Amino acid sequence: MQVASNSGLLEEPSPRKYATAVALSGVLGFIGLQHFYLGRWVEGLLDVGLSIGWICALAMGEYLWFALFATADAIHAFTTTILLLIGSYRDSEGRRVCYPGQKLSPRHIG
Repeated sequence: MQVASNSGLLEEPSPRKYATAVALSGVLGFIGLQHFYLGRWVEGLLDVGLSIGWICALAMGEYLWFALFATADAIHAFTTTILLLIGSYRDSEGRRVCYPGQKLSPRHIG
């Protein structure tokens, strides 16, 4: 469903709750729970894989691999959290996860 405005049709916001997505990303972002919540299964599995990678590397004493996996996982989680906080992240259906009061831009048709 699109929302009408004076300047045309606005993009439809995600039905997913902003606060839930941000909380999941901020607290458990390293294992990708926010991606599963938002329906982005491929990214969620990537995060789970990175987490398993750095945990296994640390357990085996492979500190270089641990550092590589943990850094990649941290950068991905941090980037996702920032994009969620500023209202630029989209769910699996391409709809923006909006913070409270966020204004959506008109959708260009054509």
